Amino acid sequence: MNYRHAYHAGNFADVVKHVALVAALAHLKKKDKPFRVIDTHAGRGLYDLAGVEAGKTGEAQSGIARLGAIADASPALQAYFAIARGFGAARYPGSPLIAAKALRPGDTLVAIEKHPEEQAALAAALAPFANAKAVLGDGYERLAALLPPPERRGLVLIDPPYEAADEFDRVAAAFAAAHRRFATGIYLLWLPVKRQVDADALAGEILHAGATRLMLLTLDVGRAPDAEPGRLSAAGLLVVNPPFGFAPEMRDVLAILEKQLAQGPGASARVQWLAGEGG
Repeated sequence: MNYRHAYHAGNFADVVKHVALVAALAHLKKKDKPFRVIDTHAGRGLYDLAGVEAGKTGEAQSGIARLGAIADASPALQAYFAIARGFGAARYPGSPLIAAKALRPGDTLVAIEKHPEEQAALAAALAPFANAKAVLGDGYERLAALLPPPERRGLVLIDPPYEAADEFDRVAAAFAAAHRRFATGIYLLWLPVKRQVDADALAGEILHAGATRLMLLTLDVGRAPDAEPGRLSAAGLLVVNPPFGFAPEMRDVLAILEKQLAQGPGASARVQWLAGEGG
């Protein structure tokens, strides 16, 4: 396995992705009816910020570590920060653990991870949560068969490492197959923004697959003068079927994060409707 999220856990991209996840789940919980969360690339669940990998990059220091002073600046940030810091300052929870902590007793989580060692660690991390299951498998291949969820309500997080040359194509294909089976679900599709053309192309594929309400969240933290060449400085999240009220909530969040997480010139944040603007 080439990609190790332990090097990047708690960085600016995680902050954006996980605040959005917590906010979307909060909207789902406004109704009493239960729902399901499916995480296609779940990882190991919990990461050691005091470990060798995190120490080599220091990315958490320019991400989650900067939020202490402004964690109560918005309800979404406050909820996210409470969950993340609930595991201690030296550890950072991945998406499946954040989702598990946010769910109610009747809600469920299916977290998929294809690497056996990572999946074993994930299963151990999720063991305290009776309504969460760690599955060994390829998230791209397993997703469609899990849809529609029995609850007929839910959220799908597609968050691959983008280490393969065809990763954008696989994301688009997996979404298309999933959307055919569960068109009303909320989908969060994370993407690195190294080239705007890649983000635009993926958004076009999502629209072509039938999405009628699509939003793009982007955060660019700028580039510090001493930044390593190739280090990611911008990330995005495509949100299909965003809940009512999600857009203004995330505009407030990103305006805060743009200032708090900026690393150099050119920092910017944006919430953009690509189709079906409303709410």
